[in-house]
Amino acid sequence: MNIQTLSKKAPITLVLIVSFVAVACYQLLQGVSLDNPSSKDLIAFGANFLPLSLTYEPWRLVFSAFLHIGLIHLLFNGFAMYYFGMVVEQIVGRLQFLALFLLSAVGGNLLNLYITWQEVLADGRFGVSAGASGGIMGFGMFLLVLAITKTPTMFVLNTKSLAIIMGLNFVMGLTIDGIDQAAHLGGACIGALFALLIWAVSRWRLSGVCFWLLSMVLLLVYGLIWWYLHNEIMAVMHAI
Repeated sequence: MNIQTLSKKAPITLVLIVSFVAVACYQLLQGVSLDNPSSKDLIAFGANFLPLSLTYEPWRLVFSAFLHIGLIHLLFNGFAMYYFGMVVEQIVGRLQFLALFLLSAVGGNLLNLYITWQEVLADGRFGVSAGASGGIMGFGMFLLVLAITKTPTMFVLNTKSLAIIMGLNFVMGLTIDGIDQAAHLGGACIGALFALLIWAVSRWRLSGVCFWLLSMVLLLVYGLIWWYLHNEIMAVMHAI
């Protein structure tokens, strides 16, 4: 699709890509290196950072999905958003598409924080994470599960191609340092969950409101997980 066609058929996809670029441009205008931003700069611009995300700045769970670590990261996620986003948005609709992206991204960030916290308790270190990968992996797994279950859509989904793409992403996460594998896995799980819901809705002709019911349940679960981790870290901080 060209930009004009994309703006008509998948406008939220275009808005998300533009927002990624806009955040990067704003960083550049503020003197941040576009190719190799420091951890300090990333934290200042809203990266997912355990001591802040789990205390008084939970908004980082969402905003970090629009922030990228270097030009290659931005280009890769921008292309992946275009590739997956234009298909997913036409299948589920604009609002559902945005909800799926945000829920997948936040789910991935929460899993990252949970695993990081366990590592901290075992005398590990916490780092900085950012990027739309959790949401994008949610889209990829959403399409893969729809293909596997043969759920009717307006597109012919190629199970083999999607499986190869998703498999390569997970392999890269295991073999290349700096890739947030927890965010990938968390986002993919949320995407799979929504795909199974779409399959069930199609198979048993359930109400479309089920999408929003699942979204509300996930928001409640996310809130409970964040509150649990928040209390854990605050108890340790008060004990010091």
